[in-house]
Amino acid sequence: MSSSSLDKAPTGRGRISLPPFWAQILIGLALGVLLGWIARAGEVEWLGTALSEIGGLFVQLLRLAVAPLVFFAIAVSITNLRKVSNAARLAGQTLLWFLITSLIAVAIGITLGLVLNPGSGSSLTPADGELPSTTGSWLDFLTGIVPTNIIEPFAELRVLQIVFLAAVVGIVALKLGERAAPVITFGETVLEMLQKALWWVIRLAPIGTLGLIGRSINEYGWDLLGDYAKFTTAVYIGSLLVMFGVYPLLLRFFGGVNPLQFYRGAWPALQLGFVSRSSVGTMPVTQRATERLGVPREYASFAVPFGATTKMDGCAAIYPALAAIFIAEIFDVSLGIQEYVLIVFVSVIGSAATAGMTGATVMTTLTLSTLGLPLEGVGLLLAIDPILDMIRTSANVAGQATVPVIVAAREGILDREAYDNATSFNLDDWDDTGATGTTATAEPEPEPATAGAGASSGGDGAPRSGPGTA
Repeated sequence: MSSSSLDKAPTGRGRISLPPFWAQILIGLALGVLLGWIARAGEVEWLGTALSEIGGLFVQLLRLAVAPLVFFAIAVSITNLRKVSNAARLAGQTLLWFLITSLIAVAIGITLGLVLNPGSGSSLTPADGELPSTTGSWLDFLTGIVPTNIIEPFAELRVLQIVFLAAVVGIVALKLGERAAPVITFGETVLEMLQKALWWVIRLAPIGTLGLIGRSINEYGWDLLGDYAKFTTAVYIGSLLVMFGVYPLLLRFFGGVNPLQFYRGAWPALQLGFVSRSSVGTMPVTQRATERLGVPREYASFAVPFGATTKMDGCAAIYPALAAIFIAEIFDVSLGIQEYVLIVFVSVIGSAATAGMTGATVMTTLTLSTLGLPLEGVGLLLAIDPILDMIRTSANVAGQATVPVIVAAREGILDREAYDNATSFNLDDWDDTGATGTTATAEPEPEPATAGAGASSGGDGAPRSGPGTA
């Protein structure tokens, strides 16, 4: 064999060809349902334990990345505002549109609850409920923003406190200017490392989905679907209406862009949000998709991490509204105009309380306590929560990508050509430099002239972009 043949790059013929990521997810879902049914019907204890451990480990790995990822993503994204003109105006417009879309989402949730009566026809009774292990209150929300020490928020995963610390660090770095450059560079490097590690976890999503769905089927079986059928239908209808009804209208009439093109570019993030059930875990893909849709990287690196910790139309607007109505019907409590106004207030103002990983328990207990409804009602929803959380998180992620596109379009900083030419990308097509390969669903992109949060060239298998219990 000649030396020249030894120098040739490998052709890759020995590589195992895997199905696309979306197909892997569907396979994981199907196998999870099948194995969960086998474990329950056949009382196969070891299989049930294995499914539980697989699903639990996947969630644990995501949770492990949340605290440092949120801290560095928020801090670095704030420092990146120095590269954006009219940064204060952009931040204000982003917050305004977060509030507007949350208001629309909670209105849809209340309307569906009044029309469908999700608690009617269910055999559940108040005796079936139990107090949740974690609850939320306005006092805890307001006083819990500021931590008592630096270590506790990271050790106990208090995401809102981590956001506060990160915001302080980012603002201080902005004020210090060039003197803070080494710290900013360090933060960007750590963020890239975290994204690389998180990407490894994301690639495990099909296996994690298998475990999570299998565990739910094994523990609760199919009988629970009957009692929760109307409630589950209402949550899915509400989330889908917001995702594919409200957001397209806003994109068309307020952003002046083609909604179908938005979903082409954002689809990988919506898909990953559905299976990961974590807005924070999906954050790198959400930002990458947003950048491909023409949103400037410097602005996207602020808006997407900010939205991933505070923008929760699924978990904090649609779901709490329907959950409150569902629990009120089960406990035979009448709700009046005042209670519905309170639901709107809690959903629009208190959505930051949902920051974190999967689930919306904190937001639901905050809503129930404000309305004076029994907190035991939360226990009624825990069995069906994994199934609901998938669509809720997809709605969250859709909003987190929609708002930056609208704001960028209205402020005249959206790259219209990039938006019109954006395509979906296969999550398996990221190479070791963080760029997509040249496949039918993803085209190679030129190296950007400026670097945003986590956007420097460097080796990782995750999207080069910065940045729920949600």
